Amino acid sequence: MDASTVLINVVIGVTALALGAFVFLLFPGRHLVAEPTVKEHPTLGPVQQTSLAASLVAAAPSGYTGWIEKQLVYAGRPSGWSLNGLVVWKIMLATAGVLFGLMFVYSGGPEPWKVLLAVGAALMLFFLPDVLINSRAHDRQQAIQRSLPDVLDQMTIAVEAGLGFDAAMAKAARNGTGPLAEELIRVLQDMSIGRTRRDSFMELERRTKVDDLRRFIRAVIQADQYGVAIGDVLRVQAGEMRLKRRQRAEEQAMKVSVKILFPLVFCLLPVLFIVLLTPAAIGMLSSFGGGGIGG
Repeated sequence: MDASTVLINVVIGVTALALGAFVFLLFPGRHLVAEPTVKEHPTLGPVQQTSLAASLVAAAPSGYTGWIEKQLVYAGRPSGWSLNGLVVWKIMLATAGVLFGLMFVYSGGPEPWKVLLAVGAALMLFFLPDVLINSRAHDRQQAIQRSLPDVLDQMTIAVEAGLGFDAAMAKAARNGTGPLAEELIRVLQDMSIGRTRRDSFMELERRTKVDDLRRFIRAVIQADQYGVAIGDVLRVQAGEMRLKRRQRAEEQAMKVSVKILFPLVFCLLPVLFIVLLTPAAIGMLSSFGGGGIGG
């Protein structure tokens, strides 16, 4: 056994120990006992069962599970996505990455670059569900932020036309599409089952991280508390939202020149130099070479 093979085996062993320590720190032993779930059996009645997903969630740190729950809320709790499912998928993807990584490392002889590639692929697969749910939550919140000024304009027009605030919000929700309309419909449903407007809007604030929407919610709550005319509040908020949307568009437009700098320098300029300088270089070589490149 040569020195390179010994070094690769040592790297694999150290990597395995590091992954084991990571899993040990991620899932401490004091959390390994999960709460049994109660399910109704058609013959035996209530039966206590402990699922693997519940055990994994109970073993994970509370801060991490809280972050996942928050991202699920921000993403609108999409169908097929849950905390238990995400944790199970993380373990399954990481296990598959480790197995395929070992097969890749030992196919054709282990090499250091294969080990690094396999470890990187396993880590990427482990954090892939987190990236996906975070991206989905970010896209949904961005959609809420973009559609908020238009919805406020519709509500302002409806209130000035004589409708009440709740009726104006219902009209804007029915006429609109997207996540903001869904959230407004949920607020109306909360108020229809007996919750106060303040509590319904506070729940809406917890389900979103858009600063503009949170500012509008606080303004509505304060107007409802102090008896301020809701039409004036809507008019002011709609004007501020339109101004901020225009400012964000101008900011993004000013960033284009900086973002295009790197593709221009590393992709376009080298090709341009090759196209422009190649004829001159060929002419110089033919001049100094006596009438031909190969001469």
